[in-house]
Amino acid sequence: MAVNKVTMAVASGSIFGLLGTNGAGKTTVIKLLTTLLAPTEGTALVVGHDIRTEPVEVRRSLGYVSQMLSSDGELSGYENLLISAKLYRIPRAARKPRIEEALEFMELAPVADRLVKHYSGGMIRRLEIAQAMLHRPAVLFLDEPTVGLDPVARHGVWQRIRELREEFGTTIMMTTHDMDEADQLCEMLAFMHRGNLVAQGTPIELKARQGGKATLDDVFIELTGSSVIEPEDYKNVAAIRRTFQRLE
Repeated sequence: MAVNKVTMAVASGSIFGLLGTNGAGKTTVIKLLTTLLAPTEGTALVVGHDIRTEPVEVRRSLGYVSQMLSSDGELSGYENLLISAKLYRIPRAARKPRIEEALEFMELAPVADRLVKHYSGGMIRRLEIAQAMLHRPAVLFLDEPTVGLDPVARHGVWQRIRELREEFGTTIMMTTHDMDEADQLCEMLAFMHRGNLVAQGTPIELKARQGGKATLDDVFIELTGSSVIEPEDYKNVAAIRRTFQRLE
């Protein structure tokens, strides 16, 4: 059973981290909340809209950045954003200024006309976040937003995520295996294990339960009985490696 009677609430304007081992149910939760999967039982509200009965309204309220590469390398950064603007039905007169604003915000304006296949991994990730935010959604879902990035690029993405929340009041729900990332970015955390929600709290609260100088890595191991980095199945490894190769 996946996502077994999980109950949680994410405060408006917060950064919420969903943590757990591979197969714990994190991505399933994201897919349910973004209406990519239909629940077999229960329901959820996203910005007040029911994922079962109001899927269109839910989709209009959110942006989603998956683990896999979603930008077209044969197009420029500007062209990728233009496609997103059309898909999100942003009025024609508003597209150019909205795209230029997004490029400036993500510090991509100098490379707006460069093909994305020549971008660095961090630049591609910032472009994908810009695509997901172009229609100014109330909620942004990020599935492993810095997977495969070097430390400099990772910190650059962290800064953009913080600024999105500060400037637009965006509510952000993210998954990550990087406990330092979770500690640095998230006000609230929820740990999942084998489809169940096993703990919720702030990073400080969760670490305090372990006592002494516990880290989130210690919390992760205690709650899941696993190390943070685990072997993944062949399908996931192959998909992630293909993504890394395209990011290089």
